[in-house]
Amino acid sequence: MKTIYKGDDRYEKVKEQMDLLGITDVTTERQVLNGTIVWELPIQSRYDSSRYLQYGSFASGYVRNQGVECHSNYQINKRYMGEYEYYPDYKWCEKTQQSIKTGKFNRFQSKKCVPIPIEIDRLEYMMNYIIKNEFVKRANSIVKGGNYLPKWQISIHDLTEDRYKDLENKLDTIKRISTYE
Repeated sequence: MKTIYKGDDRYEKVKEQMDLLGITDVTTERQVLNGTIVWELPIQSRYDSSRYLQYGSFASGYVRNQGVECHSNYQINKRYMGEYEYYPDYKWCEKTQQSIKTGKFNRFQSKKCVPIPIEIDRLEYMMNYIIKNEFVKRANSIVKGGNYLPKWQISIHDLTEDRYKDLENKLDTIKRISTYE
């Protein structure tokens, strides 16, 4: 089920960015009922070339990677250090074969995610994250066989003759420009 955003400039701007980057809405009807929107990027998984990267915006306020690149979904929301939590300390008693309290406490502090309660704010945050961490990060890559590979992993023999000439021309242009400075 495709969601249509009309009338709100922020939604229209996000939708325009998604269209330009080839990001598509792959939300199922059940996900719509749960308040979830799932977007598929035109970038294949490094581990399974038949699947594409997906990100979801959830009504709970979280934005998550949908688990194609890793074993589980992970939240991409900003994080902060939570309050300290205290737990009683235990030691093992050989005599009774039980754990007993020592009277001391262990202090623990964990990172917590900042929920983004407004849907358009989640979508804008998700787009900024995707552009920075998926598109820009892979901008210095070459597509080979449907996969993005860093340029340093590509040998000169892997490049097509046209691509090689294009890279040589760009290098010559850069050299000429740098000599004028």
